[in-house]
Amino acid sequence: MKMLIGGQMVGAGEAYDVVDPASGEAFDKAPECSQAQLDQAIEVATRAFQSWSRTDITERRRVLVACAERVRAHAEELGRLICREVGRPLPGSIGEVMGSARWFEHTAGIELPVEVLRDDDDMRVSVHRRPLGVVAGIAPWNYPLISAVWKIAPALLAGNAIVIKPSPFTPLSTLRLGAILRDLIPEGVLTIVSGGDGLGRALAAHPEIRKVSLTGSVEAGKSVARTSADDLKRITLELGGNDAAIVLDDVDPQAIAEKLFWGGFQNSGQVCSAIKRLYVHEKAFEPVKSALLERIARTRIGSGFDEGVELGPVTTAPQFERLQELTEDTRKAGGKMHGESSLPNAAGYFMAPRLVTDLSDNDRLVAEEQFGPLLPILPFKDEADVIERANATKFGLSGSVWSGRVDRAAALAAELDCGTAWVNQHLTILPISPVCGHKWSGIGVENGPWGLAAYTDIQTISVAKA
Repeated sequence: MKMLIGGQMVGAGEAYDVVDPASGEAFDKAPECSQAQLDQAIEVATRAFQSWSRTDITERRRVLVACAERVRAHAEELGRLICREVGRPLPGSIGEVMGSARWFEHTAGIELPVEVLRDDDDMRVSVHRRPLGVVAGIAPWNYPLISAVWKIAPALLAGNAIVIKPSPFTPLSTLRLGAILRDLIPEGVLTIVSGGDGLGRALAAHPEIRKVSLTGSVEAGKSVARTSADDLKRITLELGGNDAAIVLDDVDPQAIAEKLFWGGFQNSGQVCSAIKRLYVHEKAFEPVKSALLERIARTRIGSGFDEGVELGPVTTAPQFERLQELTEDTRKAGGKMHGESSLPNAAGYFMAPRLVTDLSDNDRLVAEEQFGPLLPILPFKDEADVIERANATKFGLSGSVWSGRVDRAAALAAELDCGTAWVNQHLTILPISPVCGHKWSGIGVENGPWGLAAYTDIQTISVAKA
């Protein structure tokens, strides 16, 4: 697999292994971009920006639509790469590719209007959106392709050139995306390079980069913020979450169990906005717990290429090791593990989904973001108390409230201190909706006109007519 630099697919002097999490063994290599290659890539991107930023937006829209069509045509190929490097079952991996095409398509239709503030005989005052220049996108390993497209599509529509660096754990699908789109986008406008954390730091620090958009951990976000501050770069940070789902006393446990299961365990719990803490009213606690355990018991876990598999392995060895350590710590704290699922006889990073009871809000599994298939379930009595508990965290990405009465749930959801509050659903992420985090969960916004605006600077043009 090669990198996209200056419209050409290029290798590097060094390469590193890409591991299949279902086997724990390397199955391919990715190039390790050198500092010289990065400098060259950004130099080419800087020149490309000059012409791309002056290209009529109608043409930029056409390019995004063409990208959507091309991605859709390669859904099977890209999906199989995602399945192999992430471990997610193939249908969900192909679903990520189709979602990426959908995001390209939707972004192409977003307007960048000129706002006229005054227009009379004396003066015309208008507000315009100008592209920033060369911007950087740093994508995570859990949803590598769509996370990259969330950055590529608005950056290009706004008239920027963009350099994308995928996670070193899951670079292949994004590198292949570059090869697939290469002939649709003017050379240098889209660059895709691969490498380790040092490459990410070099990219964020490069003086020609005017914005960094990162999806990743809180610590990675803080590092980007510190680096960007020296050059006053714009930043968008979509960071971790510790989402609370609140289940009220009037629910039908059997009716919501499937949605709660996938809200917490989709992609083996490796979703920033997944349910990380499940608060259930004491009257509904046992029925909800039982319904979820029934669903867990029939969950099929295995290689993402196997027919009927619902959950694959944890994606990376470091995350698998952290979850093992967190499991042991939780047991020492008195937490009780519930749920039995058969694991495949394989050397990969497989973990069964579990509910965990008998924990307090201060225990690590509740207070930290676990990012795996361990879901603490905690009882509550009072709505005011559970809102206070749900909000008592440095995170604020999203959350949900579940009730037989939509109006009751919506009123409570409005009290959650988070960027997205769902009612009787979780992980419903749409291209029309902004995604943003409160507190440590992020800075800035992605998606929709809000996300597009984040790739621009405002320019006020004031014309004296007299």
